[in-house]
Amino acid sequence: MLENWARCIVLLAAGYVGVVSAEPLSLQEVAQGVYVHQGVHQLPDSTNHGEIANIGFIVGEKCVAVIDTGGSPAQGDALLAAIKARTAVPVCYVINTHVHPDHIYGNRAFRQPGVIFIGHRKLAQSMAARAPYYRDKANRDLGFTLTDADFIPPDEEVERTRKIDLGGRALTLTAHGPAHTDSDLSVYDDKTRTLWLADLLFLGHVPVVDGSLNGWIKELEILRKIPAARAIPGHGPAVTDWPQAAARELWYLEKLRAEIRAYIKQGRTMEQAIAGVGHAGRAEWALFDEFHKRNVSTAFAELEWEED
Repeated sequence: MLENWARCIVLLAAGYVGVVSAEPLSLQEVAQGVYVHQGVHQLPDSTNHGEIANIGFIVGEKCVAVIDTGGSPAQGDALLAAIKARTAVPVCYVINTHVHPDHIYGNRAFRQPGVIFIGHRKLAQSMAARAPYYRDKANRDLGFTLTDADFIPPDEEVERTRKIDLGGRALTLTAHGPAHTDSDLSVYDDKTRTLWLADLLFLGHVPVVDGSLNGWIKELEILRKIPAARAIPGHGPAVTDWPQAAARELWYLEKLRAEIRAYIKQGRTMEQAIAGVGHAGRAEWALFDEFHKRNVSTAFAELEWEED
């Protein structure tokens, strides 16, 4: 109880306006020193406060790397408290895997001396472009208020690949081409052969195309060649059957592409594609009705410009 009151006082002193969760953050140690909080398959709203994605951290001998900070400032604070409860080594890196709100809204909790924010080379641009809309949506739909301080761009950018050392533990960061978004970053822990894919991999939750359908399929084919012992998705449980775990997502994306290409070749419209494409797998995915039509429209706009 005292810890919760203390955390509330810290947040209020920092100027945070919104919902403060008193619940401790649930974590699973999926490999030695690799901790994951698994999100829920829900739309972000004022009940879950946008706290729907997988987030977590990796502990080295020297310091900790945080991988995504959560869907609200309060969840970022809870993640920081969970780290301090499990290790005395400090946080040295915050890795934002892409621009979506459920992965970056906890950033402010980690804006401290000695902490370096890292992201894709396009992340800062994407954050700046979306920040006004994200601020309005948080205030309207999520039950808290954001300020400029909540949108922390990378201190250091990943152009292609980069290694960081946590002390006896090396992480390889890879910047991907347009796929789920235009700012996707994956993390590979050499020590445990853990591949942290964030939203490049959806399990259970229907994949969401906000970048490039063709690009996502291309990046998945490359990623599937990595001999990882386990993979951590952005939504769904950590798994040990990589690359087989990506098969259902790849099937969905490839079927979407094949059917849309057929509609375009037949001279059919986007509206017709939205009504008819890709519904065969509807029962397999959570939130299918909420995202599938949007996927079709995004992919149709991309594929109709392909050369024959």
